[in-house]
Amino acid sequence: MTILEETIAAIRPADPAAVAEARAHQDRLTKPRGALGVLEDVAIRLAGAAAVSPPPLPVPAALAIFAADHGVHARGVTPWPQEVTLQMVGNFLAGGAVANAFAAQVGASVTVVDVGVAADLDPAPGLTISKVAYGTADLSRGPAMTPEQAVAALEAGIAHARDLVDGGARCLITGDMGIANTTASAALICAFTGHEAAAVTGRGTGIDGETLERKVEVVREALRVNGLEREPGAAPSVSAPSVSAPSMSALETLAAVGGLEHAAIAGFVLAGAALRVPVILDGVIAGAAALAAAAMAPDVVDHCVAGHRSAEPGHAAALDHLGLRPLVELELRLGEGTGGLLAHPLVCAAARVMHEVATFDSAGVTDKEA
Repeated sequence: MTILEETIAAIRPADPAAVAEARAHQDRLTKPRGALGVLEDVAIRLAGAAAVSPPPLPVPAALAIFAADHGVHARGVTPWPQEVTLQMVGNFLAGGAVANAFAAQVGASVTVVDVGVAADLDPAPGLTISKVAYGTADLSRGPAMTPEQAVAALEAGIAHARDLVDGGARCLITGDMGIANTTASAALICAFTGHEAAAVTGRGTGIDGETLERKVEVVREALRVNGLEREPGAAPSVSAPSVSAPSMSALETLAAVGGLEHAAIAGFVLAGAALRVPVILDGVIAGAAALAAAAMAPDVVDHCVAGHRSAEPGHAAALDHLGLRPLVELELRLGEGTGGLLAHPLVCAAARVMHEVATFDSAGVTDKEA
């Protein structure tokens, strides 16, 4: 077995006994049934993923920022120069980014993984160099990656997740950095959900209307040249994650229109599920990557929590397709893992309730009549 095959084979769905016990335990706690709303669902999800109730506390948390460049940048889909990817990697390593500030706030570690930055990086504390290529090819002209490159990036994500868990992490948070990666995200979301490009392509870092029109057309071109275009009028899938072109595998689709960081994040998510460690997904890049992971192993979704809903329209489409409800909605569109970090205290609170809140019987509190 390859590392990827081994990881996928190890993924199991939510444990039904743990889910049932967690739900029953929630109903015995000293509060009205359902009073904690979505947090009760999160606690039950954590129990099912871990196959034990109460679930382990999701601490410490580890943020992994996967960085890569994109050949589609040459199509003018963003005004930001490509070298910003490299510069932001330096900023993360120096502790100067928003993700660093949020990680410090919640006590999460931060590592940066170079899977495809279009420059050589010097070794540095907090940096893992797993470079597969110096960026992808232009996805609007043909496949962004070869299948072999996609597998290498997937396995880089798997390896990093394993390293973090071996080092004590009990919650994984996805992060990303890559100028033009919202273009690739839109293409992936179209491919896996069937939505039309205009419906899921957003302004990314804040592009103007003219650039947005160009970006939408580039996404359409990418789908067309890679054989991922749906028939006109075809309805998007609303069931389990699938690939829009039945003749193409999830891996081939990821290679065709994804980024190296998308592939690495997909591997990171797969590994978290295989290890039964919860994964908090960040924004649209993570959502697109999770679609690819779920198309390879549908049960992976049981191990994911949607940290937030970003301002990018494609993110809502991805979350709806995955059946995940975001915990935070603050119109964020930064990436880096910022939304996932903000959600982490809520995930911790959901789990802590299961460990520390008394039941009606143990507290001597009268329950309501059935």
